Amino acid sequence: MRWVMRSKIHKARVTEADVNYVGSITIDRALIERAGMWENEKVLVVSNTSGARLETYIIAGERDSGVICMNGAAAHLISEGEELIIMAFELTDRPLDPCAILVDERNRFVRYLTEMPRTVV
Repeated sequence: MRWVMRSKIHKARVTEADVNYVGSITIDRALIERAGMWENEKVLVVSNTSGARLETYIIAGERDSGVICMNGAAAHLISEGEELIIMAFELTDRPLDPCAILVDERNRFVRYLTEMPRTVV
């Protein structure tokens, strides 16, 4: 069994950072669905800006709002305005075709980075 990347949101921009919230990352619901991620799923968040890396879980934000909010302790590591990669993984004994999406500076879907997104179940 291996941990394999299943989903990725590439070049997301942090719109808010709230140290007073009870942990997690809030992501626009439309992006969660487009990338094949789930609410409450554990994700690895990597800042292209600072190099910070952390694991947290997803909270669904308002659909089509473009929100990417670092909450709680994570907001001490990654700040508003930083560029992120958000990745979800799956433990499997077979190769996967990941679903990777690119977003623009307002966190709007631009295109798939993979030739064909896998079917999400």
